Amino acid sequence: MTSSEPRKNIIVIGGSYVGTRAVELLAQKLHATHRTLLIEQNTHFHHLFAFPRVAVVPGFERLAFIPFTSTFDSLPRNSTAVVHGRVTEVQPGRVILDSGDSVPYDFLVIATGTRLPPPGTLHAFDKPAGMEYFRAHQKHVLNAQKVVVVGGGAVGVQLATDIKDYYPAKHVTLVHSRDRLMHKFHLKMHEVLSDRMAELDVGLVLGERAVIPPEGFPLDSKEFEIVLQSGRKLTADFAILATGQIPRSELIQTLTPDTISSSGFIAVKRTLQVTDERYPNVFVIGDVADTPNQKTARSGSHHAEVVTENIAALVSGEEPRAEYKDSGMGIHMSLGMKRDLKFRQLVPEQEPMVNLSDVGTEDMHLKRVWERRAPGNKDYDS
Repeated sequence: MTSSEPRKNIIVIGGSYVGTRAVELLAQKLHATHRTLLIEQNTHFHHLFAFPRVAVVPGFERLAFIPFTSTFDSLPRNSTAVVHGRVTEVQPGRVILDSGDSVPYDFLVIATGTRLPPPGTLHAFDKPAGMEYFRAHQKHVLNAQKVVVVGGGAVGVQLATDIKDYYPAKHVTLVHSRDRLMHKFHLKMHEVLSDRMAELDVGLVLGERAVIPPEGFPLDSKEFEIVLQSGRKLTADFAILATGQIPRSELIQTLTPDTISSSGFIAVKRTLQVTDERYPNVFVIGDVADTPNQKTARSGSHHAEVVTENIAALVSGEEPRAEYKDSGMGIHMSLGMKRDLKFRQLVPEQEPMVNLSDVGTEDMHLKRVWERRAPGNKDYDS
């Protein structure tokens, strides 16, 4: 490519942890031949790891939404751009936005992730709406006396422990359909979590599925009953859903519908190209990819590295050979205001590494995240 030829686009759809990491790596490696465009429907980066805390503790909600304005400032000049919009359709060589605009691509990286019931993820697309949601949620928690959290994954566990730690007098119950918390992890994880629940006096109801009304649970602060499938009933005046992930794969439906698995994830090769041989330039990374990897930012970052190597190979006229590696299970999460858990199991046969400490902080070091993702910007209302 000569200096007079325009650079072609690499489009990354989805600006959470994995998508932004892919933009960084791709722009660093391929800025001479390609411009990397991030297409993101939200006006701000959503710091999802902090959402359970922000849904409970007031005063930090503005820090959970970080502008993209300086996120990629350290990358080569004009190597990236952020386009705010929602991709409604992927076509060969271009994507269609909800505005009707068409954006061409040479390579496409889908990093749309999954959606959870709020507050795990939000339906709000701008910062004011997101802050308004969290402030309302905080008030519901404040006014409630009997809180039931439905779902014993990471979000549900964090919500239950945060509420009980911040408001010790409240009655908090966690309902989970499996016989142990965070059941995809080694049994040791459940033991650690159940000990913490007992320490905080959080009620645990395991092996029971809550019946969720079509209209959702009431929000008027009056007591109501939550019916479990066994017929058992729990009394609550506020209920929070923290149930399973739904993959955001619908945008590829018109391009290659057969690559969407029965569970909704997008089928990929070990190279993270879609399995449809017609589209070797379309890649999928992170939570929406149908891989055995755990759905974490760490695994997604590894995916971003693999895709960068493979796109660089294709640009050079070579076959993509980098493949994602199967990884062990690991997570870093809070269990209340100060309790901090690092859990890692590299291979199934090994005993997991468990590091439980009290080094956490109420603000979860959110300003440090700002420093990394919005360098030079201390206007936390921006």
